[in-house]
Amino acid sequence: MKVNIVTQEGKDSGRKATLSKEVYGITPSDHAMYLDVKQYLANQRQGTSKAKERGEISRTTKKLHKQKGTGGARHGSMRSPLFRGGGTIFGPRPRSYSFKLNKKLKMLARRSALSTMAADSHIIVMDKFSMDAPNTQGYSQVISALGLKGKKSMVVLADQDKAVYLSSRNFEGSKVVTVSELSTYAILNAGTLILTEGAIDKIENSLITK
Repeated sequence: MKVNIVTQEGKDSGRKATLSKEVYGITPSDHAMYLDVKQYLANQRQGTSKAKERGEISRTTKKLHKQKGTGGARHGSMRSPLFRGGGTIFGPRPRSYSFKLNKKLKMLARRSALSTMAADSHIIVMDKFSMDAPNTQGYSQVISALGLKGKKSMVVLADQDKAVYLSSRNFEGSKVVTVSELSTYAILNAGTLILTEGAIDKIENSLITK
């Protein structure tokens, strides 16, 4: 699969990048993508919700009224869930929502996500993305030159670049990640993927089983 390589100024460099069919040209597995996104979102949950149960409520231990002769129920504690301010029955407890997924399934999910983006022509290959110093306006100019102003996008770098990352933090709708930070959720949520040439090799090396 051939894709034109553009420069930071948004111009055609005259060269083409070859995207592997094993990564960008497979038939997407919707179920694999669903499971990987589900795991990602589950891992974001803190799971710290907690409700006090009957034994954790601080109230008087005095019996409400005498056992017999009132014509009412035989209550013995104000901590009962039947009373306002009493314990909660089966309330939430701190827990982890994370679950395990097979490594090959996660790789399939990422290849499926990249193939989906490629099929929809939502992948742009850039020769490089570098900045001398953090500059939000300069970052904005690059995004505008690519025709993505006002649209969601994600820049994928081969290695960490602090200047580019800091430049993107104040720019709404676009983010910067490295290949190691790439997830199925991030790919599908990107709108348009902007891949640097160096990132392509790293993505393919990490997703092609040998």
